[in-house]
Amino acid sequence: MKRQKIVTFGELLLRFSKTGHQRLAQGDMFTSKYGGSEANVAVSLATLGEDVTYITRLPDTPVGHAGAMCLAQLGVDTRHILYAGQRIGTYYFEPAAGMRPAKVIYDRDNSAYYDLRPGMIPWREVLRGATVFQVSGITAAISQQAADATFEALDIADEMGITVSFDINYRKNLWRYGADPRQTLSRMLSRCDMMFGDAIEFEFVSQHPQPPFTATDSNFKMQMREYGEWFDELHAQYPRCKSWLMGMRNIVSSNHHTLTALLWKDGELLQAPIMDIPDVVDPVGVGDAFMGAYLHAIQAFPGDNQRQLNYSLAAAAMKNSIPGDFNLVTDQEIRDLLEQRHNASTLYKTIE
Repeated sequence: MKRQKIVTFGELLLRFSKTGHQRLAQGDMFTSKYGGSEANVAVSLATLGEDVTYITRLPDTPVGHAGAMCLAQLGVDTRHILYAGQRIGTYYFEPAAGMRPAKVIYDRDNSAYYDLRPGMIPWREVLRGATVFQVSGITAAISQQAADATFEALDIADEMGITVSFDINYRKNLWRYGADPRQTLSRMLSRCDMMFGDAIEFEFVSQHPQPPFTATDSNFKMQMREYGEWFDELHAQYPRCKSWLMGMRNIVSSNHHTLTALLWKDGELLQAPIMDIPDVVDPVGVGDAFMGAYLHAIQAFPGDNQRQLNYSLAAAAMKNSIPGDFNLVTDQEIRDLLEQRHNASTLYKTIE
């Protein structure tokens, strides 16, 4: 299979957590990991064997260079990263435990990425030879100047005929500089060719109530007719977008989740089998793992929409077993999981 060049763009973050399941107010020791939505997608793609370039702006400090080095060691092309500014964006993550939900606290104001402006990135050079440009709503949520730089990149990707992949990634607590998030995300959505989001994000953008996903195991029945009507409405509103991907998660308990996904493409709506995940280690980056796997799957399984969807969901499910933001799951491991599930399903039907 020929490798495709994919470019992702966003803010690299440094994530801090206390050890174990301690609250942020407890203990005296933090652990740190690099992450961030578009970087997570880049690492997934590199792990799956794709030629992926990641673009961001980092401080010209040991912390900034260590972040780029972390990505480079995982196979991501970091040659076009800009170095300037005073600090790296951070976030603090408190994992869920028992009946206590997870908590995220952002500290991204005045970061190197926050001050990114149009004209700083040589987009035509960066995007030369690329087949896909991956961006998310977060790239426009940090500051007005970063939003302007995002739309500059979208304009140039359009001029160069590059497929635009968009993840809604709506984070309410990030939109503090005065822009209307629904309006800005809608502008981005109108410029994309494929789109991913969870059901809550779809509801926010479209203002269409979501059918409930309350699965406690893999036997839950989806309201496919209602979802199909919803996707038809979205496609009529945003006709450029040809592939619509929706992820759904139900949190049964802090370490027991169910996960599924839908794909609307060419007027056909497909569902991936529901994954029942009873031992969640770290749920951060699951949607990014899905998106990275899907961008790989459309190249690996051309024309097989169902296999592309199943592969992407399997990758996302496996991410729940890996600490940190990055999904370090190989193509063979994903294929093995799909084969195991297929064999188990076939055996169950034979017994019936």
